[in-house]
Amino acid sequence: MKKSAKSRAEEQFARIRNTEQDKKVLRDREKAENERAAHVARLRGLRLAKEAADKDAAAKAAAEAQAAKASRPRKTAAAPDADPTG
Repeated sequence: MKKSAKSRAEEQFARIRNTEQDKKVLRDREKAENERAAHVARLRGLRLAKEAADKDAAAKAAAEAQAAKASRPRKTAAAPDADPTG
């Protein structure tokens, strides 16, 4: 039995409508994925910047400690045959 023109039109409209809904769902999904990727990239950038700053601070602290160690006067050992009491 043949379908009426009305039922064929309704089926075609339903297919078109579903396709448009599918496209909208895909656009929404892609938008959410892009937002998530941007958020992750931002966090990664912040983490890398913090790690670089921490590394620089550690290197600076080590250099200062080395400089402080080098600037301290060295203790010299007394000669064993020298009697400090006279």
